[in-house]
Amino acid sequence: MILGLFGALQILLALRVIFRFVRTAGGDRIEVSNESRREQVSVILPVLNEAARIQACLECLVAQTEAVKEILVVDGGSTDGTQSMVAQYQSRDRRVRLVDANPVPSDWTGKTWGLYLGFKNSDARSEWVLCIDADVRCSPLLVCSLLAHAERTGISTFSVATRQHLSGSADAMLHPSLLTTLVYRFGMPGKATCNSHQVQANGQCFFSRRETLSRTDAFRAAQGSFSDDFTMVRKLAECGELSGFYESDDLVWVKMYEGWLETWSNWPRSLPTQDRYFSWHEATGLLEVLLVQALPLPLLAIAYAIGAPGWLVALSLSLSLTRVGVLIGTARAYERRPWTYWFSPVLDLPVALRLITSALKRRQVWRGRVYIRRAGGTFEPLDSSKTAAT
Repeated sequence: MILGLFGALQILLALRVIFRFVRTAGGDRIEVSNESRREQVSVILPVLNEAARIQACLECLVAQTEAVKEILVVDGGSTDGTQSMVAQYQSRDRRVRLVDANPVPSDWTGKTWGLYLGFKNSDARSEWVLCIDADVRCSPLLVCSLLAHAERTGISTFSVATRQHLSGSADAMLHPSLLTTLVYRFGMPGKATCNSHQVQANGQCFFSRRETLSRTDAFRAAQGSFSDDFTMVRKLAECGELSGFYESDDLVWVKMYEGWLETWSNWPRSLPTQDRYFSWHEATGLLEVLLVQALPLPLLAIAYAIGAPGWLVALSLSLSLTRVGVLIGTARAYERRPWTYWFSPVLDLPVALRLITSALKRRQVWRGRVYIRRAGGTFEPLDSSKTAAT
């Protein structure tokens, strides 16, 4: 009886996932373009102690065409020499400007405050805003290509599914498993939607019309979120705005973390996409990750070993083969794949449990600040006295 109910639930969730794959298949891509554009773009780069990474990022940004009107580096109080590096680029390129975002207000997370303050300090004559992370490396044609894609599709807000650089063989097992949880929950890149439960985003490279961001106050909506990118596009969806999520022709690539331990410690903080819009839809997505992505492979081994009913073996085998197909499909997300990449499904079960436990945690630590989840799914930092007491 219990086994039958479990199988029925797994089939129901698997049908949801497969329908999602079918619905998002054959999506659009951002194509490389070198056509000059009259519209101008303000780039916002929020940073905190990014001396090891910001130089390569700024080299890419100052190499952009004159479509980039300004490059605002919004610093949240760096102490590692980040600001002096920015000053060097200010002397080289008049578009580079340092914005002091310190101290961060108590009701904001650091990055979202940097984005909000950067937007407030940006030139109102720029029609578009590009938000970039310090670990991003991009083609000199990135901005031209983003403008061309916006003109071709008519989409006012979209982000890029960046190519990922893996730090080593261990990360090549862990990172793809974590990335695949997004595919199972939201589908493949290439579509635009105004459904707040289906929309995807990537804050590493986020592009939007200024008027859209201003009218919806999207940055403020994400002020207490660790998933600022998802929260912003969910806010846009709430306002009836379409948001897209697209792969590109090697326009953007990123190395998120320096090793598997950083990946394991940091990414699950934001990956559950728990925010003010988190509901049973998103909770069901985490259950899909557990029952449809993570459990079929170990269940197949167990079912075969103990001689379980044939339907359970067939179901586990079918879902395991589906996982292999997704593994082949996500391979294009990585510029280099160590052989251990192909064994990443082995980590699906601990990854699923890690995301679920992270979604349930009330206390999160990021960049030395302790945050507590409040009612409504937002996070607020503890003050120093409370931090010392906990």
